[in-house]
Amino acid sequence: MAVISPSRAVNPRLGSYFGVFLSGFASIALLSLILHGLGVDNRLLSLAMLLGPVALYAGIGAATHASDSLDFFAAGRRVPAFFNGLVLAMSAFGATGLVALTGLFFLVGFDALFIAIGALGGFVIMAVMLAPFLRKFGAFTIPSYLGRRFESRPLRLASALVVAVPLLMILSAELRFAAEAAVLLSGWSHGQAFLALFLVLIATLVPGGMRSMTWTGVAQSLAAFFAIMVPVVIVAAIVTTMPVPQLTHGPVLRTIGRNEAIQGMPIILPPALAFDLPGPEMQPIMKRFADPFGALGPAAFVLGTLSMIAGVASAPWLLPRLAAAPGVYEARKTLGWATFIFGVAMLTTASVAVFMRHFLMNLIAIPGPAIVPPWLADLAKRGFASITETGTQFTTSSISFARDSVILSLPVAAELPPMLLDLTLAAIVAGGLVTASAAVTSLGHILSEDILFGRTWDPPHGAYRIHAGRGGIALAAAAGVLAAAFVTTDPLRVVLCALAISGSALFPVLLLSIWWKRMNAFGAMAGVLTGALVAAFAIAGGQGPDATLSSALASIVGIPAAFAAVFAVTFATPPPSRHVLELVRDLRVPGGEILYDREMRTQRLKKQRQLG
Repeated sequence: MAVISPSRAVNPRLGSYFGVFLSGFASIALLSLILHGLGVDNRLLSLAMLLGPVALYAGIGAATHASDSLDFFAAGRRVPAFFNGLVLAMSAFGATGLVALTGLFFLVGFDALFIAIGALGGFVIMAVMLAPFLRKFGAFTIPSYLGRRFESRPLRLASALVVAVPLLMILSAELRFAAEAAVLLSGWSHGQAFLALFLVLIATLVPGGMRSMTWTGVAQSLAAFFAIMVPVVIVAAIVTTMPVPQLTHGPVLRTIGRNEAIQGMPIILPPALAFDLPGPEMQPIMKRFADPFGALGPAAFVLGTLSMIAGVASAPWLLPRLAAAPGVYEARKTLGWATFIFGVAMLTTASVAVFMRHFLMNLIAIPGPAIVPPWLADLAKRGFASITETGTQFTTSSISFARDSVILSLPVAAELPPMLLDLTLAAIVAGGLVTASAAVTSLGHILSEDILFGRTWDPPHGAYRIHAGRGGIALAAAAGVLAAAFVTTDPLRVVLCALAISGSALFPVLLLSIWWKRMNAFGAMAGVLTGALVAAFAIAGGQGPDATLSSALASIVGIPAAFAAVFAVTFATPPPSRHVLELVRDLRVPGGEILYDREMRTQRLKKQRQLG
């Protein structure tokens, strides 16, 4: 009997379906623009910009209901590379990238590149050293992979508890950004916004698990890219006459650099380990845009980049996406698309920051007494900016901006229609939902697969397993919303600390689990626990003003400690069994049948023989 490749089962009309979705999303935006011109209340139009896309997401979630375990936990292993890469890139970028990274580029310029370079490097490491082999294993969660790879139920449970911490941190950060945008769009209280986001997560994830998350994530990613691209493309056409902001914002930097030199902005020479990223509070631009190492020292920039590489490469909300690829070729293509899309997103946010600094530096360059233009007065009224000096010429220190409002300030500074500000807020909601959905799905699957059913290698098949997965997703969504509502720490710092913990606890163990056959379950357990605990202590110790190492760089001590623990404990304990060694040999051949699916099929056949 001929074997049909999983890739042939892909729906050929996917592009048409999402073209229809994007047309519907664009229609909501255009209708809002027309109704604004006809005098309809702006508050009603803003609410429509929030509820309209959310209704589309919910519709996609309901239409992707799953009744099969493979569909629910791995999207049927038939997601095309482009769509898989799109969701992977946006799950890594999220609302934190849209909001906080744009503000960092605006305030500290070059120094913010450590996040972008680190994330792109993380995708490369993931593609070369992890992705093909984790896809070959086919486990639905990282703890499931570790438990089965080392034949250790305690390791599975311990890693599940450790992984839950960064997942909750990512959830709280992304939902905070999304809730802030929802509040600005709707006028609701924060409690109402969090409740609405919880209901959206339930509607878009519970019906189909990973399948629903994949296709609603594609829709949310497309919406975020479209919504963030439209305002900056218009501004690029106004400023440079070329509507390609990713390529045309470079020449604008020369004008900005000349104005910065004329204003006498200092060139800062920080200590090597300085790590002074701006927080969400109001503050003036800190340094010249193109000059390196002002907020970050040279050593801190390199260490921050390495920390980002390890954190992204081992992120427990990103790696499960690899199980949805039809084959090893598609898994590698997925990472290629993810790297390209993430790069475009990074260049887009950088162009937003450059154009916003262009408007500011042009205002400062005007000689004579300061006259507050309408756009700056509007920003101050909205709470996006503040003016500390009037009556004399503006300087770089007399106008302050909130880091997380820079992306919202550009449509106002360019005096674009209010609908484009609403569109930007809709992009933040969509970006936050993509990453939050990935984290909720991963955490929900961990709760059901690794904690509820973690005591056995033979999970129940059929409806009971799927119902447990749905319950885990609902519980994870509730926990994430509660964490977002009560944790008031800077979301960007929360994300950096989450990446530090996941990189410390998982990166050494995942890497060695593939490339070192001698490693055993005791060494893996020691690596996971040591990395997590050392990173947690480093984060706690880095909170004070006199700390020598920032908490965001905790993985720089956590990763070496985890490697040392793995090697020390592995050599002090017996080698793995022959069965485990054979498993590693099979794992290192990325092609062929997925190991987890083969194991599940074998167990079902054994049960049928026993019953027969």
